[in-house]
Amino acid sequence: MDRQQIQVSDEEPEIVHEEFRRRRRKKAFTSSSSTSMDQITVEFVLPTAGWAGNSPDTLQLEVAGNWTVEQVKGQVWLKAVTMNLSPDFYQRFSPDQCILVYQKKGSVCEIYDNPEQICPFLVPRPQPSDESQQYQRYLNHLIGYDVTDVSNVHDDELEFTRRKLLTPRRIELSDRDSKLYSMDPWVTRKPLPEHLLSKVSNGHILLVIHTGTARQTIKVSINDTPVQVLASFFTKTTNKRGLLGIPENMCEADYVLRVCGREEYLYGDQPLQNFNWIRQCLKNGEEIHLVMEMPPDPDLDLVQKEDWALVDDCTGVAGTHEQLTIDEKDHERVFTISMWDCNRKFRVKVLGIDIPSLPKIPELIVFIEASIFHGQQLLAQERTISKTFNEEVLWNCWLEFNIKIRDLPKGARLNLQVVCGKQSQTVQNEPYFSPFVRLSGKTKSRLLYYVNLLLIDHRSLLRQGEFILHMWKMPEKSEESSSSINADKLTSATNPDKASSMAIAILLDKYCYPVVLPKSRDVGRDVGAAGEESEGGERGQREMPNHLKKQFEAIVATDPLHPLSPEDKELLWHFRHECMRDPRAYPKLLGSVRWGKQEDVLITHHLLERSNAWDTSDLDVGLAMQLLDCHYSDAQVRTMAVRKLETLEDDDVLRYLLQLVQAVKFEPYHDSALVRFLLKRALRSKRIGHFLFWFLRSEISQSMHYQQRYAVLLEAYLRGCGEAMLQDYRKQVDMTEALQKVTREIKAMSADKYDVTAQVVFQLRQKLETLQISGLPESFRVPYDPGLRAGALLIEQCKVMASKKKPLWLQFKRADPTTLSKDPIGIIFKDGDDLRQDMLILQILLIMESIWETEALDLCLLPYGCISTGNRIGMIEIVKDATTIANIQQSVVGSTGAFKDEILYQWLRDKCVSEDKFQQAVERFLYSCGGYCVATYVLGIGDRHNDNIMITESGNLFHIDFGHILGNYKSFMGISKEWVPFVLTPDFLYVMGTSGKKSSPHFQKFQDVCVKAYLALRHHTNLLIILFSMMLMTGMPQLTSKEDIEYIREALTVGRTEDEAQRHLLDQIEICREKGWMVQINWFVHLVLGIKQGVEKRST
Repeated sequence: MDRQQIQVSDEEPEIVHEEFRRRRRKKAFTSSSSTSMDQITVEFVLPTAGWAGNSPDTLQLEVAGNWTVEQVKGQVWLKAVTMNLSPDFYQRFSPDQCILVYQKKGSVCEIYDNPEQICPFLVPRPQPSDESQQYQRYLNHLIGYDVTDVSNVHDDELEFTRRKLLTPRRIELSDRDSKLYSMDPWVTRKPLPEHLLSKVSNGHILLVIHTGTARQTIKVSINDTPVQVLASFFTKTTNKRGLLGIPENMCEADYVLRVCGREEYLYGDQPLQNFNWIRQCLKNGEEIHLVMEMPPDPDLDLVQKEDWALVDDCTGVAGTHEQLTIDEKDHERVFTISMWDCNRKFRVKVLGIDIPSLPKIPELIVFIEASIFHGQQLLAQERTISKTFNEEVLWNCWLEFNIKIRDLPKGARLNLQVVCGKQSQTVQNEPYFSPFVRLSGKTKSRLLYYVNLLLIDHRSLLRQGEFILHMWKMPEKSEESSSSINADKLTSATNPDKASSMAIAILLDKYCYPVVLPKSRDVGRDVGAAGEESEGGERGQREMPNHLKKQFEAIVATDPLHPLSPEDKELLWHFRHECMRDPRAYPKLLGSVRWGKQEDVLITHHLLERSNAWDTSDLDVGLAMQLLDCHYSDAQVRTMAVRKLETLEDDDVLRYLLQLVQAVKFEPYHDSALVRFLLKRALRSKRIGHFLFWFLRSEISQSMHYQQRYAVLLEAYLRGCGEAMLQDYRKQVDMTEALQKVTREIKAMSADKYDVTAQVVFQLRQKLETLQISGLPESFRVPYDPGLRAGALLIEQCKVMASKKKPLWLQFKRADPTTLSKDPIGIIFKDGDDLRQDMLILQILLIMESIWETEALDLCLLPYGCISTGNRIGMIEIVKDATTIANIQQSVVGSTGAFKDEILYQWLRDKCVSEDKFQQAVERFLYSCGGYCVATYVLGIGDRHNDNIMITESGNLFHIDFGHILGNYKSFMGISKEWVPFVLTPDFLYVMGTSGKKSSPHFQKFQDVCVKAYLALRHHTNLLIILFSMMLMTGMPQLTSKEDIEYIREALTVGRTEDEAQRHLLDQIEICREKGWMVQINWFVHLVLGIKQGVEKRST
């Protein structure tokens, strides 16, 4: 194409110093979208209905398919004025005060982006009412962020996404079963595990059903549905209705079953054995108590009507290359340019940088490094010359990249970095995540600031013109935010602190028309992809020779951390059709695609569209999740992964929700298949919605880099969750904020002290009492367990824990009047610790538990409730009837209790009322100890001492406080405190009936349990690696590099045989037995010296 005719001159005026200060605050611009090439005649209904008693006027206008909305409105306005239609109206108002809407299937849709080929109405732009503005402020309070603030955006993606998510939300709400949503049964379709089946007598269980103050025990089949249970109850109590308080005119259809003391219903067509509560009661050997009551009113979940018009999903979608190309088209009919016609190299003009206050650093020179990335794949890189570092540095130079505009993929980001150094030397390649860029010679330069710009915007338009981008400061290693730098460096958001941040001014080539990335080529014209990949085509479809099949299998079988060599990538790409037959190969193949080559991208998309192997294969969660990590930015790839996750049941969505929320960071744009998946599942299930709310709110409060994206998703959910849920969230947020205020006041009273005085506890109780009187919610859902509702504080049972962060030990009444438990709800409220790492470990423990269940293993793990509710604040469940090993040891003989092997055994015996109960407790101890030994070893959980290992009175051992994971162990006076692979001390062995080198039946069983559990986890190595890899970038201090994840590979003996793995684990057990005395010394020192880093002793 003739570039001179469409491109604005390269001779841009250079920026001078006086101009730059003015430019740094200027808002950059982008072009509007356009997709179609045709001109059509459209009839418009004008906005004059009711004006001066007139009926609405209409007019016809020839509309170019690629006019913007503003152009259409302007032309309609001009023609209406020319025709002298209602002149008073058009003198009083302007086109900006109107919007374009059209009718589609009974709904009003706004032409938000493109002119639709439908007769539109031009109507006055609806102004938000006072009520809707107040509602928006209410939502912003719950979100913790003003989602309407567009002061820090350089395009309309934020508002665009808010509007587009209205459509999937309305579709989901229209399909939602109001009763099912209202009661939200928590079920699973997985078969009942063998260890639970053994607790069922001939397929029947006993239920205790409560009605008012009466109760009735009935025997039912585990295959009965709740409706059948109610029918059986009514049949068996026909003559007792009066006694049970059941009116004569009521029948089983008028009632539902709810768990006593919990907002958890048994409802729907699932058999009893599929309800998680039933399984939990069977596992714990507890009676199943249900209350029969009227169903909740679905009207409580009504959603407030919105005054927004719908926006079609086709909005913002580009046309095909054939629709957009200028080839063989009259220049008068050219309205857009296809990117695939642009054969020149991409370039950017770096104008300069400006910072109000120069950082205090000794470096003398500065340069800009500009890179183009797709996911983690570097497509091209250039840098400016070095200049002296001042408050203003001007370059006014073009950087031309070794990539053509036509080859830029959607999702490609321009990464700009301000790098400082002492010498002006040539930059050599360094890993992207390195905070330093090495210069030739011995000098290292220092990365100071960074920012990203997506080169193709959310409407598939190539960015054009000038941008002033406010950059993010590279944190120091000592700063809290340094651990999240891996994820932060991917963000396309700019720094909201415009007043003090570094600003960079750049110029991209400008064209006379919008330049659009086509969505595809028309079938039959696709010479590059379709021609090569057509039926019978040879290249890419050759039969793989036998000598390469083994090599191919070996590559596919490698774990996700295994790096692919250039030869591996070439082999996979060459035999890509073979790869497409095996979904296990997809991550490897897609990691081998040259995303900076348009032809390769088209071929890849063509292969993905034609292959059905992915959709017909069994669900492999790890495989699908892998395609959602930071290495894959292609929308088609990520949509394919989400499509597979659609088959997950709610229970599994909850299990992987933490990672799915983090994966949203890796989406190039706010609107994505993953965001819509999360929104849809949250609007179907209150339980998923509850945890999504807190996961998102926690991220919004802690991650400025992704606040907008998470806020848009959370707003979309809150606008559809219903009034009852909104009220619940308001109460939880109010409670959290009130407790945070109290915690900070208490910390200020005794800063930097571990001990807690009686005066501090007195002050706490006074503050809590004042709060309770003045406005704490009467009740609220417990954030880590939404089925539980807490009531008033039991002030005299609340205290401050002896720890540097001064967490609050709180006790609440149970708010549900049907509760049978006399125990209060115990919550530890923490301010100052990031609980996200603890949440991750507890979630992985749950996943391990589900893996072991498939192997008929019940290892009695106790993943207690824990949730982050804001910036370094959160709540932890207090496990009832549990105490630390340290408390048990100290209670008998003080600090020397660490050396008394029999103390734990005697404590457990004292807590058991009979020999039978004691033997059950020993069995439970054996299994739980085995489970935590394997889990802590595989996850590299360190800093294990007698104050963060606990035991319940029923013998259930469990670990708390996971501050050191994946082998990042603590040291004391420079010496590692971890002398053993996991904790198996002489007192633990004594409970199992052994000591020293002796064995026992219980110890032999312990070894067998450990081996089975270990080998089961080895079969899911990839899943564990993927889950941790996705958390690499979330801001956890223990997860900052791939070397951290490498620990899991070593712990699971990747690459060894089953026999070797078994021997390896048994060797680790022997090491623990031999060095158990060293752990006892460590524990003794811990007790004597009161080493309290990471320890939270309960104050009296």
